[in-house]
Amino acid sequence: MDDPSRAVLDQAAHENFPVAPFFLPRAWRGDLMAVYGYARLVDDIGDGDLAPGGGDAVLLGLEREQADDRLALLDALEADLFRVFSDRAPGPRHPLLRRLGPTVRRCGLTPEPFLGLIEANRQDQRISRYATTADLDAYCELSANPVGRLVLGITGTTSPERVRRSDEICTALQIVEHLQDVAEDLARDRIYLPEENRKRFGVTEADLAAPHASPAVRALIVHEADRANRLLDAGAPLVGSVHGRLRLLLAGFVGGGRAALQAVADAGHDVLPGPPKPTKLSLLRAVGATLRREG
Repeated sequence: MDDPSRAVLDQAAHENFPVAPFFLPRAWRGDLMAVYGYARLVDDIGDGDLAPGGGDAVLLGLEREQADDRLALLDALEADLFRVFSDRAPGPRHPLLRRLGPTVRRCGLTPEPFLGLIEANRQDQRISRYATTADLDAYCELSANPVGRLVLGITGTTSPERVRRSDEICTALQIVEHLQDVAEDLARDRIYLPEENRKRFGVTEADLAAPHASPAVRALIVHEADRANRLLDAGAPLVGSVHGRLRLLLAGFVGGGRAALQAVADAGHDVLPGPPKPTKLSLLRAVGATLRREG
């Protein structure tokens, strides 16, 4: 595999939540890693975090000089995605999309979730502030919810009820990530705390750029964290609707979100110095509690 692809896949070890844990069947692990590789590539393009040198641009059929043109890269990636779903030669250009092809065919996946992730990153190039909670939810519908739907598709457990629960969990996890990354996002000139809530708590952009959170910022983070907790609670029955190792995987997602929110609370809801992270012990405890509650 080309070096840019290896670098993308290696990031799985540093994610908040387990991507393809050892206890899953080998086929599932391979399929989850294929989807992860695609999703990570999309996000790295949207965030400008590709490996230096323009290798990914070349792999996608662009000139090396276009490596900083995020919209051109996303367009090229979308074209390569359609090659995954086409029977016509030649196949996908990028090795991560070539790796995705067998997963798509084996699991009967459709283009829509993959296209949603691309559109979310296009939106990140155009929109850096969200006026309302509803606007942010619409963004999460593109940026987060497709991942849960793909997990259900890979494991053959899709149903309307499970998709609804999965969407609640994934939106919650996206909110958690936004809370952890307030300072990092602001450095990219992005704010994912809805403007209507910032105004409600009297929080300015300057407040978010401070070294530590003011009482107003902390109150805003409490509000957003409470909403994420409610979404996790609403989606958590998904865990009890499945069996075996998939139940443990989904408990890992829900428990991971709860542990991350507890880390935010333990930091006094001061997220500005850097992302509060749960310890491995707190994560295991949260997963265990989720299994007992939803088992």
